[in-house]
Amino acid sequence: MKELLESIAKGLVEEPSAVTVTVDEPDENGVEVYHLHVGDDDMGRVIGKQGRIAKAIRVVMRAAAVRKDAKIQIDID
Repeated sequence: MKELLESIAKGLVEEPSAVTVTVDEPDENGVEVYHLHVGDDDMGRVIGKQGRIAKAIRVVMRAAAVRKDAKIQIDID
C-alpha cells in the first residue's frame, strides 16, 4: 500500500526525491493512517484544483485497501 501511494505521488510531482510516506499504527478501529509528504512547490500538483487529485488518490487507495480487507486514511501533509 505504501509503495502504491509513493508511486502515484512520484508520478505527479516535479521533484520525486522529496516524496515520502509514513504509516501510523492502526488505531482502535483498525484504521491505518498514511501521511504523504511532498515538496512545497509540488503541493498544488498533488492536491489539484478544488482537491480533485487528492480525492482521486484517496479513492484509488481505498479501492486497493478494500481488496486487502484493510481500512486506511490518507493525509497530505
